[in-house]
Amino acid sequence: MKNFKNGWVEGSVQDFLELSPADMEYIETRRTLSRKLKAVREELNLTQVEVAVRLKTSQSRVAKMEKADPSVSADLLLQSLFCLGVKRKELGFAG
Repeated sequence: MKNFKNGWVEGSVQDFLELSPADMEYIETRRTLSRKLKAVREELNLTQVEVAVRLKTSQSRVAKMEKADPSVSADLLLQSLFCLGVKRKELGFAG
């Protein structure tokens, strides 16, 4: 963090929220999964409504998933990607 003469402090979100490196990795992983979900949906030429039907959820939930809303778990993102045909190796997981 950098302190300025006028009392302002410059720092990162990680510093401000006092997040650990593990917390940051988790957050960035969820954001990556969200972007992947949107990319896969677009590659398959599906609407959010069509994806919602496949996942047995609502369009608004799919929108939240694609925006990495904090209410969306990493588990839900992973299950949704697998439901759309994505394989573990495509996500960078070993095995």
